[in-house]
Amino acid sequence: DFLGQTFCTLGEIVGSPASRLEKSMGGIQGKKCGTIVLSAEELSNCRDSATMQFCANKLDKKDFFGKSDPFMVFYRSNEDGTFTICHKTEVVKNTLNPVWQPFAIPVRALCNGDYDRTIKVEVYDWDRDGSHDFIGDFTTSYRELARGQSQFNVYEVINTKKKMKKKKYANSGTVTLLSFSVESEFTFLDYIKGGTQINFTVAIDFTASNGNPSQSTSLHYMNPYSLNAYAMALKAVGEIIQDYDSDKMYPALGFGAKLPPDGRVSHEFPLNGDIENPYCNGIEGILEAYHQSLKTVQLYGPTNFAPVVNHVARYAAAVQDGSQYFVLLIITDGVISDMAQTKEAIVNGAKLPMSIIIVGVGQAEFDAMVELDGDDIRVSSRGKLAERDIVQFVPFRDYMDRTGNHVLSMARLAKDVLAEIPDQFISYMKSRGVKPNPAPPPYTPPGLTHHHTLI
Repeated sequence: DFLGQTFCTLGEIVGSPASRLEKSMGGIQGKKCGTIVLSAEELSNCRDSATMQFCANKLDKKDFFGKSDPFMVFYRSNEDGTFTICHKTEVVKNTLNPVWQPFAIPVRALCNGDYDRTIKVEVYDWDRDGSHDFIGDFTTSYRELARGQSQFNVYEVINTKKKMKKKKYANSGTVTLLSFSVESEFTFLDYIKGGTQINFTVAIDFTASNGNPSQSTSLHYMNPYSLNAYAMALKAVGEIIQDYDSDKMYPALGFGAKLPPDGRVSHEFPLNGDIENPYCNGIEGILEAYHQSLKTVQLYGPTNFAPVVNHVARYAAAVQDGSQYFVLLIITDGVISDMAQTKEAIVNGAKLPMSIIIVGVGQAEFDAMVELDGDDIRVSSRGKLAERDIVQFVPFRDYMDRTGNHVLSMARLAKDVLAEIPDQFISYMKSRGVKPNPAPPPYTPPGLTHHHTLI
């Protein structure tokens, strides 16, 4: 049920005394909706993530039938003495001696990087109707937990109400820390600053299903006045990625066309015609090579993705030390002929420092592309699941209005296309235990000694 609303800026909250803003709520006519209190606290730039596991012993029995179904709720204390929930364990059914699953939590969330701040833990007995019974609570701190499994990390669970009533009350059970470890979480930018190179490769679909490039209905139509869907997708995505690719030289490939002079079909040909050096200079260089090749090759088929995926995988396989990461952009009308081989290639590529972005152009059914995207069901081949999701699919038409204008900005397309890359990148680095190199010191112009720069 809607209870009311209020609007404010972040500046208003932070700028209030003690960064605590009290506002009355409105939104229901003729009704007072109460007030809401918003308080802000700046997050420490703590990158650590703690993994811990707890068990409990001899908790109070709360259920009339059977034992309790315990779970724990963790709270961090705020600067003003209030508490904010930061983690809930799962419920362990029908036991007074539960062992909960290990969980990872950012140290920021647990105590905002302040090791001595109180952490409150409440223990409950879960009830189906949501009226969970309070068993008891205890307090600790990050500094205490960080001592790991020891006699210091066994806590008495106390129910204050019960303690006041019963003379002989000892406790409502104990909670024990079984294990504790901490590691630093690195960001995408930490790696980029530390010198990891992003290599960007483009593959363009030259199959006949795109339509004859000389006709205006074709997805490859060469309109002198405006970019076709392929060029638009390429430009939108390329312009963002190029900031992370230091040499701005991109291999650009085509697939599904007959090549001159002998008309053989190729599924990985260089757009610039140079097998030895398929690199194009900048996004403009790719667009130029793309337009050139449309004039020289014959659109054909079938639509095989596996060759270009394997092409990039060969390069990625050669540098697995975290110094380079490969992003393949496939732009296609989405009618794929080698689904099984492509899945195999993706499962193999998931072990390598690479990601694949598929932009679907045109009006076809993109079910196969959605399947490759692996967001709902991870891609598998011959019973092997891909070890991480490396494919992001985006239908270009979602960014067009009805007349075919690209009204929805290309910036939005680029954002959605690249949304998953940092996480995919991090998941590769983490799985291989690769830490970023320290960033080089900021540049100081020659002739300035250190104390001058401080002034």
